[in-house]
Amino acid sequence: MDQAPKGGYLSCNGSNGRHIGVIGAGMAGLRSAELLLRAGFQVTVIEGRDRLGGRTQQFRLPNGHEVDVGANWIHGAADNPLMELARETGTAVCSFDPMTSLVVDENGNLLPVEEGAEYSLMMWILFEKAFEYSREHTAEIDPSTSLLDFCRERVAEVVPGTDESFQKKRRILLQMCELWGNYVGSPIRGQSLKFFWLEESVEGENLFCAGTYRRILKKIAQPVVEGANILYQTRAVEIRGRSSGGVGVVTADGQTLEFDELIVTTPLGWLKQNLGAFRPSLPDRLAQAIQSIDYGSLEKVYISFPKAFWLTGDRTVNGFCHWLTPAYDLHKNPSRWANECLELGSLEGPNGHATLLFYINGEESSHVTSKVRCLTGPKEREEFLFSFFKPYYSRLPLYDENDPNCQPNGCMSTDWLSDDLAGNGSYSNFQIGLRQGDQDIVTMRAGVPAEGIWLAGEHTAPFTALGTVTGAYLSGEDVANRIIAVHREGAVGGF
Repeated sequence: MDQAPKGGYLSCNGSNGRHIGVIGAGMAGLRSAELLLRAGFQVTVIEGRDRLGGRTQQFRLPNGHEVDVGANWIHGAADNPLMELARETGTAVCSFDPMTSLVVDENGNLLPVEEGAEYSLMMWILFEKAFEYSREHTAEIDPSTSLLDFCRERVAEVVPGTDESFQKKRRILLQMCELWGNYVGSPIRGQSLKFFWLEESVEGENLFCAGTYRRILKKIAQPVVEGANILYQTRAVEIRGRSSGGVGVVTADGQTLEFDELIVTTPLGWLKQNLGAFRPSLPDRLAQAIQSIDYGSLEKVYISFPKAFWLTGDRTVNGFCHWLTPAYDLHKNPSRWANECLELGSLEGPNGHATLLFYINGEESSHVTSKVRCLTGPKEREEFLFSFFKPYYSRLPLYDENDPNCQPNGCMSTDWLSDDLAGNGSYSNFQIGLRQGDQDIVTMRAGVPAEGIWLAGEHTAPFTALGTVTGAYLSGEDVANRIIAVHREGAVGGF
């Protein structure tokens, strides 16, 4: 969202004389600020960027279409406040049938649609088994056991049999499972089985925000823009609690801001790197919780074409395309990172455009972002991205090296890994070795109310919404509600 002018103070119920500071103007910060304003508090939002939205942001591709560079899904449509906001704002959303996904095997061969659908179905069956096992046995699961360990152990239950063809099916299915990394932002081999149950989301479909999050963000931000004091391009370097002389913030430009309560909605990665900013130091258990939960590295790469060549004729592609641990691209991808993209050509109406959205994570994210970061101009960056992803898009149906419509003509790539305000990464998740993951979340969610320090963000969300935009929104709602309850009877919403 573009920078908005500073607003005055809005008090629907009259000012109650209390002043609340909110660090961060992402979904959690905006939602908490809105509810506090509605309850009659004065609110100052401290935002390090020159815009609102945090990791919810848009970019216009060379083909003229706007895309999300951060959040672009609504996870779990049932009883989801973001789904209601999408309806209110006329934001287009859509679902993709995993049974229509394309799968390219490790040798570069496009599997028949029916076979690819079978592997997609088996992959989700295996993950459902893992969810169930994790829920029921979390107390006894060894913290060092990974989700991949479980998949390897149980794959024979999904693909029974003993001859060579069954062994091949199991290998392909396990390669499909590696795509889970693009869901949580970290490779499956490092994901905790013990706390895999914390990755289950809100009930209902996962919907792609075809119309981008722009209108939803504007709707959420409007009351804050109109009613709060927003300090843009203002970074907090010291966060003070009551016992340090009063609740407040020292900013990078030397300001000292004082409040009655302070909500810190910075990403988990930022908290990990800035524990020393808190005065007094955070309680040991809270600091331990912050350091215990992992922080991901999900990045996006958009590559556009003159025409969605993959949709020509019988519209063979519709949704996701998967390239499994490629052995045919060892020069550019010696680690054989699996790749995945969502094709945007099949989106309905004006939202459709000839673009492939690649999701990458882990070491591949580090490799791609570091390479792009070192290149000096847009032409060089384009050439690198076109070349790096060509082994994958060139295996889509109807690709023709000599057809101009098959030659990419625009791209962009995210780089949250170099963004210190984003905590140099994206999305909390649960890694092997974790021993108290659920209690770590509860501890972060509690904050330090006695010091006037409260935490919010996707890392403090309800268990069914961790690591999602919905979770960030609900966490902001909850923390605002608890502050309201502290200062007077009654609250609005919450969980």
